[in-house]
Amino acid sequence: MVNLEWFRTFKAIYETGTLTGAADALYISQPGVSLHLGSLEAYVGYKLFDRTSRKMVPTERGKVLYNYVLEALTKLEAAEELFHKSTEKERPTISVGMCFETFQFTLEPYLSTLPFNVIIKFGDYPQMLADLDSGILDLIVTPQKGDYRNLAFKPFSKERIVLVAGGKTPTQDFEEVLRLQDHAAMQDWLRQQTWYGTTADMEHLRRFWKQNFGKRPDFKPNYIVPNLSSIIRCISGGQGIAVIPDFLSKKELSSGSIKLLWQGHSIIENTLHFGMRKKTTYAQEISMIEEILVKEMSAIV
Repeated sequence: MVNLEWFRTFKAIYETGTLTGAADALYISQPGVSLHLGSLEAYVGYKLFDRTSRKMVPTERGKVLYNYVLEALTKLEAAEELFHKSTEKERPTISVGMCFETFQFTLEPYLSTLPFNVIIKFGDYPQMLADLDSGILDLIVTPQKGDYRNLAFKPFSKERIVLVAGGKTPTQDFEEVLRLQDHAAMQDWLRQQTWYGTTADMEHLRRFWKQNFGKRPDFKPNYIVPNLSSIIRCISGGQGIAVIPDFLSKKELSSGSIKLLWQGHSIIENTLHFGMRKKTTYAQEISMIEEILVKEMSAIV
């Protein structure tokens, strides 16, 4: 069954020329605009817009539909304005992209206190950057910066990539070859260990191995788990090793359930940035989230 809001969203896209502009006009999220348009196109059975990098260009069928529904929608909007007066502004919704662990350790406890709606999206950083540029996301937390003319990046914290081991992992042999700087023996010992990795990203392990041994790792982790927090839980108080950002295991390192095995010959640090569009209607909401993240990251790094 067709939804009237689909036509209202279609009209807003047609008149503003962008999904972001339609979202601002309707006070809904950009993903919501995309969903309405996709549903309407599926209902009518043809494309209503051609998507370009900068604008939504109506197709001929889209132009016909717009002219057909314009008068009816205009009357309905006038009726809504006349019979539903309200002084309250619509509760805004912003979309935020970050890795799962950063969300879990920082923003998650604060969600219920925020005076606006939040959509959290997890994913890889290149996709987050593309989604931010296209208007799907309003704010991202990223160690990577792309070459995007309409985006601005602000550094706010650092993470150090380190090799950790479960508290019961026998590490005396490694500590000895590390003291002797015997790189071949270090690699042999590491290959024989029980490794943990994640399904989403093996970049930390590859980068750590490449920087310290000059090549990509020639082995695969024994256990692949959903995220980095899962690795911490798996090796805490037990055996196994992994390469992770150090802030994730600060509590476990303090308690001894996980131990810092090696920081590498040269320390690997990532600078975390806030990424946002230079022109945004959600500056106040973004600022509130930034304050929370700065506070929480300062406490755990």
